[in-house]
Order: sequence, then C-alpha cells, then structure tokens
Amino acid sequence: MWKPKSLRSRLLLMLGCLVLITIGGGLASIWYTYEMDRFFNSVFEDELPALRAAEELRNSLIMQKGYVTYYFQDANPKWLEQLGEHDRRFEIWLKKARKWADNDKERSILNEVESQYIRYSLARDNVINLYKEGNKEEGFKIHQKVRQQFFHIMDLCRLFQATHEQRTATVRRENRERAQTVKESAVVALVLALLFGGILAYTLIRQVLGPIRQLAFETEASTTQDNADNEIKALGNRFESLMKDVDQTRLKLEWSKEHLLQAEKWALVGKLAAGVAHSVRNPLTSVKMRLFSLERSLQLSPSQKDDFEVISEEIRHIDTIVNNFLEFSRPPKLKMRIASPSDAVDLAIQLLRHRLESYNVKVEVHRTERLPEIELDPDQLKEVLVNLMVNACEAMVDGGVITIQEEMGVSDNNLPVVVVRLSDSGPGIPEAIQGKMFQPFFSTKEEGTGLGLSIATRIVEEHGGWFDLKSREGEGATFSITLPVAEATTWAQSSS
Repeated sequence: MWKPKSLRSRLLLMLGCLVLITIGGGLASIWYTYEMDRFFNSVFEDELPALRAAEELRNSLIMQKGYVTYYFQDANPKWLEQLGEHDRRFEIWLKKARKWADNDKERSILNEVESQYIRYSLARDNVINLYKEGNKEEGFKIHQKVRQQFFHIMDLCRLFQATHEQRTATVRRENRERAQTVKESAVVALVLALLFGGILAYTLIRQVLGPIRQLAFETEASTTQDNADNEIKALGNRFESLMKDVDQTRLKLEWSKEHLLQAEKWALVGKLAAGVAHSVRNPLTSVKMRLFSLERSLQLSPSQKDDFEVISEEIRHIDTIVNNFLEFSRPPKLKMRIASPSDAVDLAIQLLRHRLESYNVKVEVHRTERLPEIELDPDQLKEVLVNLMVNACEAMVDGGVITIQEEMGVSDNNLPVVVVRLSDSGPGIPEAIQGKMFQPFFSTKEEGTGLGLSIATRIVEEHGGWFDLKSREGEGATFSITLPVAEATTWAQSSS
C-alpha cells in the first residue's frame, strides 16, 4: 500500500480528505434538500389536488342522490335546480381530475367513471320524468336500480382516491429511506472527519509545532516567560528580527551601489570637464571674440545674418554645455549674503524677457508681499530659476503660461521657510521618469546634458533647502524650492 513519505504530502492528503468529506456532506445536504422540495411539490401540486378532485366527485354524486330523493318526497322544483348545479360541478371536477391522472390506470378509472356517470345520469333523468308524470311506483322501482349505478361510481371514485393515496405513501416511504441513507452517510462522514482531524492534529503537534517550538527557543536567546508557551510568537519575533536585518542590509547595499555609481560618474565628469576646460574653452573664447568683431565690421545680407545668428547661437549652446560640465565637476562656492528670494525671481524674469517672448510664454508672479530677506546666494538661486524657466519654455512648444507662486510656510519641524513654486502649462512629466529627473546625465531632450536639474538640486541643498517635483501627465509640472529662514546649516530636508 502506497504511503506518502514527506510531511507535506501527508498534510496535503489529510487536508484533501477533510475537504472531500466536507464537500461530500454539502452535496448530500443539497441533494436531500432538492429531494424534499421535489417531494413536497409532488404532494402539494399533484397528489393533494387529485385527492381533492376525487373527494369533490364523491360529494357531488352524493348530493345528486340526495336531491333526487328530496324531489321524490315533496316534488319541489328547487331540488332539481340544485341537482343540475351539482351535475355541472361533477363534470367540472371530472375534467380537473383528468389533469392529475399520471398513468393509464388512473385514466382508465376516470374513463369508467365518466361512462358510468353518463348511464347513471340518463337513468336518473328517467326516474325524475316518471316522478313528474305522477308514476311514482314505476319511478321508485327504477330508482332502486339507479342506486346500484350510484354505488358503483362511488367505488370508482374511492379507487381513484386510493390510487393517489397509495402513490403519496410510496413517495413518503422513499423519502424516509433517503433520509435514513443521508443520516447514515452523515454519521460515517462525521467519524471519518474526526479520524482525519485527529491524525492531522497529531501530525501538526508532533511534526510541525514541536520542531517550530524547539527552533524558536533555540534561536531566540531572549525568550521570556510570557511567550514561553507561544512558540509561534517566539518564532515570529525571531523571523521579524531577521527580516529587519535583511531589509537594513539591502538598503545599505542599494545606497552603497548608488553612491559608487554617482562617485564614478562624478570622477568621470571631473576628468572630462578638466579636458574640456583646456581643450575647448580657450579656442571657443577666441571664436566668440572674432565673431563679435565680424558682426560689427561686416555688411551682411539678410540670409547671411540668419546664418551668422545660427552660428552664434550654436556657439553659445556649446559654451553653456562646457559651463555645465565645469560647474558640476567643480561647483563654485556659495557667496552668501542677506537678500530676498523675490530679488532672484525678478532677476531671472528680466534676464529671460526676450527668450520668453520668442517662445510666446507669459510669466505670472503671485505674491502678496516680497519674501523676507534670508541668507542666500542670489546669483546661484537665479541660475536655478533660469534653468527651470528655460526647461518650461522648451516643454511648452506652442507657448503657454509660467506661474511663480511665492509664499511663507513651516517645515515638518515647525520652523519658518520660504517657498517658491514654479508651474508651467506644458504636457507634464510621466510618472515613470519623475524619479530620474534629478539624476546626473538623465535628459529627455535630444541635445540636453542631463546636468541642469542636478546642479539646481545641489545649489538648493547647499542653501539648506530642498527641491520637490509634482506633475501629472497632461497637466503641467510644478517645481518647489523651499529655503529655511534661519541659518542654512540648521536645516534639514523635509521628509515629505
């Protein structure tokens, strides 16, 4: 006989047996309920109406016999009217009885009832006619013969009724037998369920909970008396501790990996920026100076002026890239002084006035009053705002609106802060890449270096503040710059 060897197989086998027993019991209950419903439907929809029809046939027949007798006694015409009424009732109930006749025997009985009743009706009417003519003696003789027909019909009605009573008794007996079978099956299922439940409990206690208890108390040295009887709790505490250690280790590894990647990028950028500074910047400066001289001395045609402007713009673009690399690799030290962030906002808008017009972008500044003066580097903060506004202009291809909101607030530490929010009406930033926007060298623009937001983030953080992005695709983007009002070194970035 095959016997499962592994603990998992034994547990699954016992659980499967319990499930099958439960399902079998449920199906048996459903089947028995269905049979009971069918039994009651059969009784109430078929047998009881048939029994009533048989009873009504007998009653109508008895009443007809009685009315003929009454008429014989006093010749009152009202008895004949009542007789006709019960004659019609008999025919009505005979038709109803045919509807509930389920077999040939019952239909044969009803056919015989109808045939005998026709003969009985003719003979009865003959007797009544003799009574009407005053020939009571002859009518009385025939009346005695009609009684024999009456009793024969009564016997047929009783036979029809007995047939349905017998069928009802048969259905009731079968239902009792089914109920007995269901009871016996339920007892057997209960015994099997108790047996498999006991085996399952024994297996769990001896082969599952016992080893778990031993493992919990051997691996947890700090087990107290409170949880000495709860091995699951002790093991859960140990497992939770191990999971915390694993999570902390994983976070440290991820942080180390990210830190190493950033360090490699910064080292590479430092080398690249140094090479660019020596190899590109000096020749680039010479080219810019010569172009400036040529622009003042040459008489250029409109097409040549367009070419000249394109060349100048591209050279300025190259110069911007070089400066970005240099600022990222060797960021300048902040020149802190007391100033209002509103000054940096106004300077950035003034600096980009012509570019905003070329992009068909309108700037709206919402401020109830100028922000208070704090310790900051206005030039560096201006560069952050310029970078954000240029990015917004490039995102809004067909023009749009840049909204700058200035306000006071408090940090999570309930300390005062100033907040500058810059929102655009552009297409927004997909949620999938929002987390990468502040990483070095990540850019969604074909000619972008991916350093603008990284430099802006570092400038804000060096001020002791923090940089946030909120955007929904199709609804624009909002960059929030939050700066502390007190000393920059006393502030930490909000955890929000």
